[in-house]
Parts: sequence; structure tokens; C-alpha cells
Amino acid sequence: MTLSGDFAAAMVDLDGTMVDTLGDFVAALDGALDELGLPPVSPAVVSQLVGKGGEHLVRGALLAGGLDAHSADALADDALLRYRRHYDEVNGRYAKVYPGVAEGLQRLRDRGLRLACVTNKPTAPSRDLLRITGLNRHFDVVAGGDRFERLKPDPMPLLQTCAELGTEPARTLMIGDSLNDALAARAAGCPVVLVTYGFNHGRPVREVDADGYADSIDELAFA
Repeated sequence: MTLSGDFAAAMVDLDGTMVDTLGDFVAALDGALDELGLPPVSPAVVSQLVGKGGEHLVRGALLAGGLDAHSADALADDALLRYRRHYDEVNGRYAKVYPGVAEGLQRLRDRGLRLACVTNKPTAPSRDLLRITGLNRHFDVVAGGDRFERLKPDPMPLLQTCAELGTEPARTLMIGDSLNDALAARAAGCPVVLVTYGFNHGRPVREVDADGYADSIDELAFA
């Protein structure tokens, strides 16, 4: 797709946009749930829970595993710690970079855009995953969810990252895969493009209000 505008930078989501991390999420959740004596959750369910932070992911898995809301809330903190320990062990083991991502990021760099990875995943595992996949070399900034008081879809991560990049929101493209990314971009005043293959909470991404949709980051072109 072709974009028109005077872009100075781009912010790119991580899970579901650059890297298919579903296998890592499933393995980490399975490990945590097994320790708690709970059944595993199917990949199809996990894919609908991704994108709103670890707390949301773990609580949703507890509910999907058969716990009621009260029991899930009581176990949530313990389960989250177990999940994060397992995630650190498997981070990148089952992950795959989506086709066209590396090429697309390089084209953005070649165009002179500064790049930031903006994700609800904590910063440390985000940096590790980018290093493991070889994508880290493209980014000036890696902004994980633990750097902000609020997560996407709140605009705070995007606005603060724009400030760190030294760019105006209107000249900073957001590339994501979900409603969270689009809502954050709209509230921050950033143009937004959504990829069609990621984790949009089980909903068709073309139902989300965005400035465009792409089957690959490498498809992005500028007028």
C-alpha cells in the first residue's frame, strides 16, 4: 500500500506485527498452569488474549482453564510470576519473524525514518527477542510496557516515544496488528497502518479504523 505524508519516524509493535510469538506464549502459559495444577489453554484461545499485557494474558488463561473470576483474581499474581519465569526460559524458542519484516524495516531506515519498537511486552524480554531474531539493529528505541504508567490502547506509550524520538505524532507512523495499536495511534494523533496477519483478539483487522492495511511490512510505500 502507498502512504502519503511527510514521515520522520515509525513506531512498530512487536508481537503479531514483527514476530509470531504464539508458540512462546503457549509454552510459557502451559508451564505456569501445569505448576498450578490447571489444564493447558489452546493456542486459539491464547491468540485472542495477546496484546493487552501479561496480566490480561494470564488472567484470561486462568479463566479459560475453568476458574471463576474470584479464584482467577486470587491466583493472578502468583500465576503471573510463574508465567514470566517460564517466558524468560522460552523467549524466542518458538518465535518466527513474519515474511517481509526485515526487508520492510530496512526500507523504512533507508528512507531516513527513525524507528522505535513500542510494545506492551516488558522491555527486557522485548530487547532479547529483537536480538534473537536479528531485528534489533533496525531500532533507535525499544519501549516496553514497563516503561509507562499505562499500556496501549492508552496513547501514553506512543506520545512518550515520539518525544524520545524527537518527532511530532502527526509525522510518526504507527505500524501494528490490532485494535489496541489503532486506538492508541488515533488518540495520540499518529497515522496508523495495520498488518493483516497478527493477533487482533480474534477479530478481522480490516474491521478496525486505520489509515491502511498491509499483508506485509515490506509492502509499505510512500507517495
